[in-house]
Amino acid sequence: MDRNPSPPSSEAEEEGDAVGNTVYSKHWLFSILTRLIEVISPEKTEPSVSPEGIHTELDEEMENDICKVWDMSMDEDVALFLQEFNAPDIFMGVFAKSKCPRLTEICVGILGNMACFQDICMSISKDENLGQVLLQRLCDSDSPTLLETSRLLLTCLSQPEVANVWVERIRENPSVYDCVCFIMSSSTNVELLVKVGEVVDKLFDLDEELMLNWIKNTTCRSVGPSVDDSPEELPDFKIVPCILEAAKQVRSDNPEGLDVYMHILQLLTTVDEGIQAIVQAPDGGKETWSLLYDLVCHELCQPDDPPIIVQEQKTVLASILSVLSAMFASQTEQEYTKMRKGNVKLTFSCYFILDMPLIGSLIRILQYMEGCGKRSVDNSKESEQQETGRADLNEEDFHLKILKDICCELLSNMLQELTKENTLEGLHQGHLNEQTCSCAFRNLLPLYLASVESFLEVLREADQTLADNLEKRFPSLKVHA
Repeated sequence: MDRNPSPPSSEAEEEGDAVGNTVYSKHWLFSILTRLIEVISPEKTEPSVSPEGIHTELDEEMENDICKVWDMSMDEDVALFLQEFNAPDIFMGVFAKSKCPRLTEICVGILGNMACFQDICMSISKDENLGQVLLQRLCDSDSPTLLETSRLLLTCLSQPEVANVWVERIRENPSVYDCVCFIMSSSTNVELLVKVGEVVDKLFDLDEELMLNWIKNTTCRSVGPSVDDSPEELPDFKIVPCILEAAKQVRSDNPEGLDVYMHILQLLTTVDEGIQAIVQAPDGGKETWSLLYDLVCHELCQPDDPPIIVQEQKTVLASILSVLSAMFASQTEQEYTKMRKGNVKLTFSCYFILDMPLIGSLIRILQYMEGCGKRSVDNSKESEQQETGRADLNEEDFHLKILKDICCELLSNMLQELTKENTLEGLHQGHLNEQTCSCAFRNLLPLYLASVESFLEVLREADQTLADNLEKRFPSLKVHA
């Protein structure tokens, strides 16, 4: 069944039978809850019941009815009614006894809808037994159940009043790390990967200690109660390769999902341990750099895109460039350390250090942002009398400024390390010319004056005429041959 049936237009004919201000019948809802109890507590073995006496499949009528409750639970009055009649306790029984994946999925989904309302969310969150059982659902082998569990967790983590309860619970439950890593590294379900990514992103954003624990976590553990077709022991997961694998799965089908996983990587780089986890991987960070490089140079903000595309892609670009910048700075520092210790000339042998297509892409992003800046000025003049319009423009400008700052930092660091050979390569490939260099200088000056002057000295060796023309355009530069 691809979608849940729509709720019936209930005929609450008996006086006082309506649930709150809805047209749904209390009697009907109560009857479904009663039938649900009977499903998980059969008195006799039936054809649809397993040898252990537990249903493995739902009959069509029961599935339709419980799906109607699922849809109805989006209404606050219905959610409160379910809470009043201890529906969460009934669902606990389902999780403990049911071998029917569809029934488990629906019950988690109903809880997820109920958790959208603050008081109910607080009640669900403070129930320690229910909380532990829900976390165990992350070990399930059924993708729809995993999806609904992730939605429920994200809903609770998004409620400030209870977020810390769940963060602490997850921190104390080591199996969550293993199960989440297993999903990210092995699932091909894009919708599930996006939702799990949103949970991880929210967790890392809420609690740096938990993020540090997951960065350092490399031990193999049992994942708790065994679930059919799921491993009792999971491999020795490391967080970065799992994030990369999930990002590769979602990159083509879900731009929002890619944005989520790039932001997770960016959060990792806010702590030294996260940067080291990336650059000190067995491949030295090559897989991470290659993926991000490919996104910037071959997918995002391309030459045949209109400049306005930078508005649509500004957040994912900011995350990607932030990670690249952190990796570049870390590897550059390591190269200088090696040079000082070995008393040898700095060669920048690292595979990504001086990549001209990336420099060309950074300049193109700055060019597109200049185009968007002009458009924003024009729009602001047209909307001077519209407060909402100005607020939207200010928000756009804020995110573009973040992107510009990150882009300029990385570009300045890369330009500062260029050699004559690198520069000649950039000129030959068309990444460096008077137009692109002028754009770079406009954005880098005056903050990155030292980097621009260093680059101009090298450029003079590669193309004297171009260097002279740029110096005339930017007379504040003082370059001594």
